[in-house]
Amino acid sequence: MNHVATPAPAADPYSIPLDKIDVSNPALFQLDLAGAYFKRLRKEDPVHYCAESAYGPYWSVTKYADIMHVDTNHQLFSADHAVVLDDVQIQGGPDGQGVGIESFISMDPPRHDEQRKIVTPAVAPANLLRLQKSIRERTIRVVDELPLNEEFDWVDRVSIELTTQMLATLVDFPFEERRKLSKWSDFTSGTPGDGVVSSWEEKNKVLFECGERFTQLYNERKKLPPQPDLISMLAHSPVTESMSPMQFLTNVLLLIVGGNDTTRNTMSGGVLALHRFPKEWEKLKANPALVESLVPETIRWQTPVNYLGRRALCDTELGGKKIRKGDKVAMWYISGNRDEEAIERPDELIVDRKFPRQHLSFGFGVHRCVGNRLAEMQLRILWEEILKRPFKRIEVLAEPKRIYSNVLRGISHMPVKIHA
Repeated sequence: MNHVATPAPAADPYSIPLDKIDVSNPALFQLDLAGAYFKRLRKEDPVHYCAESAYGPYWSVTKYADIMHVDTNHQLFSADHAVVLDDVQIQGGPDGQGVGIESFISMDPPRHDEQRKIVTPAVAPANLLRLQKSIRERTIRVVDELPLNEEFDWVDRVSIELTTQMLATLVDFPFEERRKLSKWSDFTSGTPGDGVVSSWEEKNKVLFECGERFTQLYNERKKLPPQPDLISMLAHSPVTESMSPMQFLTNVLLLIVGGNDTTRNTMSGGVLALHRFPKEWEKLKANPALVESLVPETIRWQTPVNYLGRRALCDTELGGKKIRKGDKVAMWYISGNRDEEAIERPDELIVDRKFPRQHLSFGFGVHRCVGNRLAEMQLRILWEEILKRPFKRIEVLAEPKRIYSNVLRGISHMPVKIHA
């Protein structure tokens, strides 16, 4: 849902008639204007119908409780080919020629459950315990190499480096090629003209290179005994034998984006939040045990996935609105995590928040993020190691550069200086 050209948005949401508001415009997120739009929708029209957008008509669900209702009722709201408002994601463009997402995130039970079970052992507690030592060792190396009292890009030096290292371990990808994982993740969510992707031809070429590389790894793992990495799990599962090459590719891309972009952007968002709320940084330094609540609080505050989509399976009612069978519905997690009726002082980062896990960032119901504990572990280890260092503060030197996407709330560049 990122590839159709959209007009520049107005900075003031109240300058637009309510029925003309279209929060699917990726520029709203790149310019960091979306928050004001969602605040108006929560107040005036929490289940909002947009009749015309680059992706056709759709409903926006913006309140915490309503999002929970949609997310936990897969019998009413289907994820089948509906996780984004746009129907074409790979090998396609505005002409509509392409293939939709076929990974388990875009399936309903029982197919969803069968494919999800394949990868679940990789992020089960026993495997996380096995991974924890290597995650900490790598985090220590990255943090110890950070320059003090000089400018550097936090996204490149920390967020991308740590997440690609972790993802390479998780899929047992050649470590020296790990930056390819970040590139493939960026191209998956990218759109021509966004500063990453120059054309649809380039996007297709890069993603199919990804598919060829992982097919090669898949075939190699199939000949070897089962191992606790994701590609080996896919290779040795009878469920994946019936997968088409496109299904295999889209599942791989889901694992790459899920294992890379979300944690990466929360690592950056956490630094930005503590810069904006310096008293919380002081609290954290005085009591490092608050890392336990800091981690879910940064995941809520950043909300790395702006929304996921569903399609109504039958006529139903939500927030007093009649939603028809077949209608597209967007659950705006970024808005639900700022719902004043559900979360106290939601725009602030509060490191000792009483209920920090009360957020929507991982989703709920059968589609709850499979790697949520892994993400939390990576973030916890990073902040534990940062707090062990003599860092007076991490100053963000300029507004971060945000990606052009309405699906991911991403930060592509953020200059910082660590004051020792």
